[in-house]
Amino acid sequence: MLRPSADAADVNDPARRPRTGRAVAVLVLVTLAALIPLLGPPAALDGTGEAAAPGVGGIALLRGVLFAALCVPLGELFVLRLTRRLPGSPLERPRSRAAFANVAGFAAALLLASVVATGNLIPHSLGQIDVGGLYDSRDGRLALLEVNAFPVAALCARSRRPAAQVWPLSAVVVAEALRAHPVTEQSPLTGSGLTLVHLTCAALWAGGLLHTLRTLRQWHGDASGAALLGLYARVAAVLLAALTATGVCSALRRMPSATILDQLTTTAYGRTLLAKVILVAAVAVLALWARIRLRRAPDPLTAYAPARVEVIALGAVVAVSGLLTALPLPIRWS
Repeated sequence: MLRPSADAADVNDPARRPRTGRAVAVLVLVTLAALIPLLGPPAALDGTGEAAAPGVGGIALLRGVLFAALCVPLGELFVLRLTRRLPGSPLERPRSRAAFANVAGFAAALLLASVVATGNLIPHSLGQIDVGGLYDSRDGRLALLEVNAFPVAALCARSRRPAAQVWPLSAVVVAEALRAHPVTEQSPLTGSGLTLVHLTCAALWAGGLLHTLRTLRQWHGDASGAALLGLYARVAAVLLAALTATGVCSALRRMPSATILDQLTTTAYGRTLLAKVILVAAVAVLALWARIRLRRAPDPLTAYAPARVEVIALGAVVAVSGLLTALPLPIRWS
């Protein structure tokens, strides 16, 4: 009888936010992330004289969903490994979203495979999809690998050993790295290796930060939260260095140093890459701000605020990355 009502608790606790407000905020962010790949191609291609493949906006959106589906479960596994290094940390863990993410990844991979099965055209009927033809091409076999890997990862996420999903998810990362660099490209294995490291580090950085913040919210201000955030920040610095190095090397392979300044403004790929670089730079500044707060502020958990903005910016980076994979590659000028 003496327990305060839910309304009274909300008034007395200014930090508490209505669930409806959080749901609306998430919906708005998801909508904005979807608009980047859908509305980005016309702006990126305007005035370049380049022609995009049919349905480039939809393909970019599906790629963005697939990348996000990799980030969530890999980030959860990464942070769970970090929490084991914190003695005395609370036993509570946020509810896993890995199974949902894997289902979303399966849907995106299935739709992308249907595009490959119609000769990289948008299918308008089921009769246009040649499923058997997927086995006859390299891109088709890689698409099938991704379609099969996500359901296996979803089953692993629901099993007693969710850590086993790292293997099918790794297969998806390898397939994406190989798909991004066809055998006709110069030194395709080098390019695939760079993409493999780049995509892995990006998934751990973005997904790891998201799950770290969810864990901090679950722990309700426990001192272990600041320790977890600091441990993640140290690893994230290494991930950022690897991301930067592999990103620069990949850009120089696609756009030689003598032409990169021109192509950054005159090609769709270069413009989108420039937008991604600016977003990553903003994320790096937010990460540095959070780390300074973590070290110098009287309450280390004040670093939670810039970290929340950082994870939103990382979501935009994922969406732009999906758009980048769907645009025509720049010309290697001699």
